Amino acid sequence: MDEISGLAEMRAWSRARARDGARIGFVPTMGYLHEGHLRLVDRARECGDLVILSIFVNPLQFGPSEDFARYPRDLDRDRALAAERGVDRLFVPDARTMYPTEPSVRVTPPEGALGDSLEGAARPGHFAGVLTVVAKLFQIVAPHVAVFGRKDYQQARLVRRMVDDLDFPLTIEVAPTVRDRDGLALSSRNAYLSPAQRRSALALSGALGAVETAWREGLTDATALRDRGMQVLAAPGVQPEYLALVDEALQPVRQATPRTVALVAARVGVTRLIDNVVLGDGVAADPTVG
Repeated sequence: MDEISGLAEMRAWSRARARDGARIGFVPTMGYLHEGHLRLVDRARECGDLVILSIFVNPLQFGPSEDFARYPRDLDRDRALAAERGVDRLFVPDARTMYPTEPSVRVTPPEGALGDSLEGAARPGHFAGVLTVVAKLFQIVAPHVAVFGRKDYQQARLVRRMVDDLDFPLTIEVAPTVRDRDGLALSSRNAYLSPAQRRSALALSGALGAVETAWREGLTDATALRDRGMQVLAAPGVQPEYLALVDEALQPVRQATPRTVALVAARVGVTRLIDNVVLGDGVAADPTVG
């Protein structure tokens, strides 16, 4: 596995491989890789001939009081994991390379539920930062397919909308959330959690499981389903932010149906975590580590 840090070098390499007929799969990450990221690599391999994985902690998507400075980083470990999983090229630009000057043009998410609700409301400016860096990475890497995880459900929906609206010549694949055996969704931010906090964090997947179970038992009223989930989410050590039932466009629903999405966000200590489940799939259906 070779590593590239320069934009021009990355452009030249990917376009040369495409001219040779290779189909390029791309996995954009902020590093501190875990099995969830590596399953995205596996999916990208299924969709293409070569896999590029990027590692870039994007300052544009962090608010002034968020965890950019302490976001977990371990590039040597990431290199080893990526090589073991068969990544063909690791793209590791730094902030000065990606943003030689403060960007004066940013990709703005759409108004309405898709861009302004849930994470859009909780983290103003976050999605503009995400879409801007993803658009830049797509222009630099020029993949045929890019793979994102469903844990960041709203982000994946916005990326797909940007690709459709701006006619990027690539396909977006969304892979299932990967969970630890106890149900906790894998996240780089899990590294912040103490053992006691990690146990408390199981309330997120537990709340989603309660919603899913109640729905399978015949309860469809969204308010009642939310109440079932909140009973579990309101656990010691957990500060709930939201539990919402929405359709694929992030619009709130009154009655839950197959494909309704339940999304949750909460703080455990100072760590903010998110998770979701698509009713009909279920938390238990997501792949696990091991």
